[in-house]
Amino acid sequence: MGRRKQCMQLFFTMLKIGLFTFGGGHAMIALLENELVSRKNWLDKDEFLDIVAIAESTPGPIAINAATYIGYKLAHFWGSVLATAAVCIPSFVIIYIISLFLDAFLTYTLVDYAFRGIQVCVVYLIFSVGLKMLKDMKKTALTITVFLCVLVCLVTFSVLSVDFSTIFYILIAGSAGVLVYLVKRVQGKRGTDE
Repeated sequence: MGRRKQCMQLFFTMLKIGLFTFGGGHAMIALLENELVSRKNWLDKDEFLDIVAIAESTPGPIAINAATYIGYKLAHFWGSVLATAAVCIPSFVIIYIISLFLDAFLTYTLVDYAFRGIQVCVVYLIFSVGLKMLKDMKKTALTITVFLCVLVCLVTFSVLSVDFSTIFYILIAGSAGVLVYLVKRVQGKRGTDE
């Protein structure tokens, strides 16, 4: 009974998040954190940051990856199935309805202005999530160095119009973390051998 109730709470929470998120998975992160960390206390901040990192690094949309992982963590297999379905259902229904009337829908000036307003909101949501994650992140020499290097590369490549995929940023940053771990491990073994 407890597991069923938890699954249903998870389903309706994720359905609400899926219904009120505009701008894709990155915009959804702010709502996920607010709902799951701040309001319901189902996850702590460090765990949520780990979930976002894993969801961003694995293939597929970040919203679906995050929902699947969160659902599994909170209610195992059925939790992951229900959370994933709940995040996908609102988008599917809305896009299906819009596709039926797309040509007529886009001719309205009001709709055009609404989309422009939504775009501004999405930029704000993504920016605020980035700042909050930066604030909550553990500040170490590695994390600060990787952040500054990525920031410099992003700005430089944007100004110079160099096409550099975000996948490479993730791979390079992950490789740097693994390299630092391996170096520390080797240094630790040397210290115990001496």
